[in-house]
Amino acid sequence: EVQLVESGGTLVQAGGSLRLSCAASGFTLDAYGVAWFRRQAPGKEREGISCIGSMDGNIVYADSVKGRFTISRDNAKNTMYLQMNSLKPEDTAVYYCAIEYGSDRPCLESEYDYWGQGTQVTVSS
Repeated sequence: EVQLVESGGTLVQAGGSLRLSCAASGFTLDAYGVAWFRRQAPGKEREGISCIGSMDGNIVYADSVKGRFTISRDNAKNTMYLQMNSLKPEDTAVYYCAIEYGSDRPCLESEYDYWGQGTQVTVSS
């Protein structure tokens, strides 16, 4: 069974740092493109904020997080990460990890095949 399980979400002060993890099981992560999305409010669209494409390995960042967030993966641990620095209150959201295979459109939500359940990040001012 394919599973993605996020962890690391918590309450943090503005300017602080946090690292989210996403542990994969039931498949080998290194064959897939990986991504982090977030939903900042119920009913709002999920935003692709950081993605590694499966076709070319290119890394894409949303402008809102560029220079502050870093996506990475440890294939030996079958885990992906999102390092978040200089956090702002507007980074408050539920963060989701996701995987895709064979897409040439990284960070497009409809391209992703499997999703984690989400982890809440709250940034206080």
